Amino acid sequence: MSFALLTSCSLTEIDSSNDFANNGRDTTALKRDTLYLKESLPPGLPLPDASFQAGLEQQIAYLNRLQDKPYLLENTQTSVADLKRVASEINDWLHNPAQQPQLIAHQLAGQDQRGNVQITGYYVPILPVRHTPDDVYRYPLYRKPTQRNAEGKFPSREEIDFESALAGQGLEIAYTSSLVDNFFLHVQGSGVVEYENGERKLLSWGGVNGHAYRSLGKELIERGEIDRAHISAQSIRQWLSDHPDRNREILSTNPSYLFFSEGPENPVGAANVSLTPLYSAAVDPSVIPLGSILLAQVPKLDPYGNLIGHEFRLLLAQDKGGAIKGPGHIDWYQGIGEEAHFHAGQLKHFGKVWLLLPKTPAPQILIAQ
Repeated sequence: MSFALLTSCSLTEIDSSNDFANNGRDTTALKRDTLYLKESLPPGLPLPDASFQAGLEQQIAYLNRLQDKPYLLENTQTSVADLKRVASEINDWLHNPAQQPQLIAHQLAGQDQRGNVQITGYYVPILPVRHTPDDVYRYPLYRKPTQRNAEGKFPSREEIDFESALAGQGLEIAYTSSLVDNFFLHVQGSGVVEYENGERKLLSWGGVNGHAYRSLGKELIERGEIDRAHISAQSIRQWLSDHPDRNREILSTNPSYLFFSEGPENPVGAANVSLTPLYSAAVDPSVIPLGSILLAQVPKLDPYGNLIGHEFRLLLAQDKGGAIKGPGHIDWYQGIGEEAHFHAGQLKHFGKVWLLLPKTPAPQILIAQ
């Protein structure tokens, strides 16, 4: 379907930066007014591979560390006890696939109240760094500061990267050769750095500066610099490479800034469990509680990034991100390194997402007024 044939409602129901041909959006789906729509579980859940089992075991361990509490998701209430029951049902099914889990699928309203959720990808890059700065490796990656400015805020990206607002505070973890690399590491939320002596460390999410996140892709589309049909991590990088004199101007349009902490060997999400490639997802916890198991209809792309269909997949809600807000967007973890980078950079299409909850929920927890 060409862009000219898109209906007028599609232009107002989703962000214009996501309105491109063959974006995977189902415009025929009925509109609803609720965050979740209860549906029958599709016949036959998609059987995951063995790596999912390891991720599920970590998810169960995470849930077992939590005290029971309710989650109020607009028209749907669930609890830690419910999420534990779902994980147990899925775990039992993996060991005995002939026995279907006793679950109900609750479809997320999506970006357009028609169930269309944008599914982007993220990955963990391997970034060369130095312990101390030199003429090439001179752009610091920072720990979270303890000092705020006179207004009680942390500095913005402009102030940190271009005005040295954090210099001299001993917050530097490592130095890279590129502010653009730093920016994309911030967007990813974690990454593996490799020092000059071959030592590798994982840098994990260590907090943010509290400024609102602004998408560079959306900014470049609105300025007419990149067509929305061609927006991707790779095209944004290429644009920044082609316009070095405008990097400060464009990067600073996103004042949000991520700080890092030196973590364990494997990439870890916000639920403090190791991420599982192709099964972990970053969500907005106010919409999808961490520790949830999702059924997702995820985009299938050809080698050129064109949508060729969808496939069902179980996902583990184990992470969150500054750009993941509301019911219209989840981020699908692709793994570590360049191949994962390639696949993550292509994903920007719509799919559908269901929160799996037990058919028989746990007794509701009284909520203090």
